[in-house]
This record gives sequence, C-alpha cells and structure tokens, in this order.
Amino acid sequence: MLDVGDGNLVHWETAGNPDGKPAVVLHGGPGSGCTPSWRRFFDPDAYRVVLFDQRGCGRSTPHASDPAVDLSTNTTHHLLADIEALRRHLGVDRWLVFGGSWGSTLGLAYGERHPDRVSEMVLFSVVTSTHREVEWVTRDMGRVFPERWARFRDGVPPADRDGSLVDAYARLLASPDPAVRERAARDWCAWEDTHVAIRADHKPDPRYEDPRFRMVFARLVTHYWRHAAFLEDGILLREAGVLAGIPGVLAHGRLDVSGPPDIAWQLAQVWPGCELTLVDDAGHGTGEPGMADVLVAATDRFAAADDG
Repeated sequence: MLDVGDGNLVHWETAGNPDGKPAVVLHGGPGSGCTPSWRRFFDPDAYRVVLFDQRGCGRSTPHASDPAVDLSTNTTHHLLADIEALRRHLGVDRWLVFGGSWGSTLGLAYGERHPDRVSEMVLFSVVTSTHREVEWVTRDMGRVFPERWARFRDGVPPADRDGSLVDAYARLLASPDPAVRERAARDWCAWEDTHVAIRADHKPDPRYEDPRFRMVFARLVTHYWRHAAFLEDGILLREAGVLAGIPGVLAHGRLDVSGPPDIAWQLAQVWPGCELTLVDDAGHGTGEPGMADVLVAATDRFAAADDG
C-alpha cells in the first residue's frame, strides 16, 4: 500500500521478472480495479509488470463504495500524481504504459504530461472521455439498444430524463436513502453491461452481482464522466503531438459501439509514429476476438526491441 496523500492508500503489486522491462497497467472503469487477468498480456520472463488499483477502488482505501467517502480528491490529476509517486517509489526511470478503455484516457493523459517517463504505449478500446463521448454512451446509444436504454433513462426521476443522465445518476447515488443508492447502482451497471454487448451470446459481467463493486463502479464512473475526466475538452487529441517519438500501438474493435473506432483513428492521425489496428469482428474490451493477440504481439515486440 502506497500512501499518496489525502488519506488515500493505493494498492500495488508487481509480477514477472524483477529485472525485466518495466510496464505499468492502467485499468478501466474508472473504478473496476486491477485484476490478475491483466498479467496475461506480458511475457513474465521479459517484463516487470506493475499493477495498481486506482484511488478509491479495488484494494485501495478508503473504498468509494462507502457513500461517506469524499471524491473531491479523486480526479484525473490526482491519479496522474499517484502514477508518478508509484514510479518513483519503485525506482523506475521509464516504463511501458498499458491501458484500456478508461485506462487509455488515463494513459494518454499521463503520456502527454510525462512523455520523458514513457518508453512505449499499448492502448486498446481507446476513449478520451470528452463530453461528446459521455453523451454518446449515455444518450445516443439509445438508438442502438432502445429498449434497455429506456429502462436506463427511466431509472432517474421524470424531471431529469431530458437532461444530463450522468448528473441525475450521480445525485441518486448520493441519496441519503440506501435503497435509492442501491437501485441507481444496479440500473447504472445494467446499462454499462449493455452498451458493450454486441453478441447474442454476451454473458453479463459477474462483478456486477457484487453490491460493493456495483456501488464503487457507479460512483466513480459518474463522478469522472460528469466532469469529462476533469480534462479540458478535446485536449488529449490536441496535445497528442507531444507523444512523437514514443512508439505506440492502438488496438480497437471495428464493431465497438461503446467507444466508436473514430476516436482511435483520430488519435492515430495526430500521434506521429503510432500504429492503429482495427480488429475485425471485435467490440469493446480484451475478451473480444483477436484483441488479445494484437496486444500480446505488441508487448512481445517491444520486449524484443529492448533485448536487441
């Protein structure tokens, strides 16, 4: 546990070769925590993999599933400082940054703020968490999943249904009534499980059955989304030029409707030297067909380049 200030302790761990190529993993959500499954993208003989739970989630404390936990010191800027604190704590000079979905937003923000600390970047299911992207996921996606979106919309009071659904859910999740909070978390997570589903055999994420996980996930996602990741809108694309010289691999599902492929494509146009692979038949996340193959090939290639 690393004390990062503001009363927060961040849980971290390492895997693989202690003398291997350093890599840091940035999980999604926000709020999903870093599970052991992230290790499978790295050759354990070649990499020293650093995994950590971002503030307020996973095994970090205090846990944001508790409605009494203040989120004012849980912002993208705090998370960027935490990554740097962890890097210094571990004595790492430069590391490969690996992240997906929300972790790609955080990875881009970190790389643009600390390009001298990044050796390479491997990002998948790329999003930049702009206001437009939040509106897409919470409202425009109703055109793709109309019935389930209507249930999501109707989870907030009638007076709030034509406004910001993220703000409306955030208010419900802050209710003094635990039954209201619990229903809001269930409704939010049911929609989260819907907008990544593009296959008839889609299986719901079992983590959403855990009330503690539902609450931390819903609280942190709404907190970050309602503030568009606490970043100036569009800045990650505008500032991507500072990543020139950092080898990058982007992997994105061609069928990803949760985070449409145009985001990754636009990033590839403004990041000199970046490679984009649009994975056919894949949607959002690493469980999609062919996605893991692209990511493992990228980390293997970067490890081999170091050996060379």
